[in-house]
Amino acid sequence: MRCPVCGAPETRVIETRSADEGRVNRRRRECPECQNRFTTYERLEEKSFLWVVKKDGRRESFDREKLIRGFQHACEKLPVSLDTLEAAAARIEEEIRASGQGEVATTQLGEMASDELKKINKVAYVRFASVYREFTDVSSFTNEIARLLEDKEAHRNG
Repeated sequence: MRCPVCGAPETRVIETRSADEGRVNRRRRECPECQNRFTTYERLEEKSFLWVVKKDGRRESFDREKLIRGFQHACEKLPVSLDTLEAAAARIEEEIRASGQGEVATTQLGEMASDELKKINKVAYVRFASVYREFTDVSSFTNEIARLLEDKEAHRNG
């Protein structure tokens, strides 16, 4: 594995961990040239394609990394680990594959992502929902927060 900082052709693995319920190997690596440390992920390449159907009808291939980037933006400056976000993305991908449909509408994918973030971090959920549901004013935010508070109260009393 080439070093992303100095470009040295060889790096050494200093730690390997299993992630995503054993479907991913997470490796911490170190460059012997510049001592930079970085993480790589090794996963089995899925053969069957999943498609995402956009609002305008276009189809594009499902991209787990794009979903994780969306999660990362929502979780920016919040105490949420990358492993947690990757596990959430893996659950979503697994659910889509298990449906046997081979494709998912962006609206359904957005709901699935929102549901995962709601379990992980409420602030991240509201951030994600504000983009996904295209909040246009402050009342959209306050309505969503009120709904979260109602859910919390119902869980507390139920």
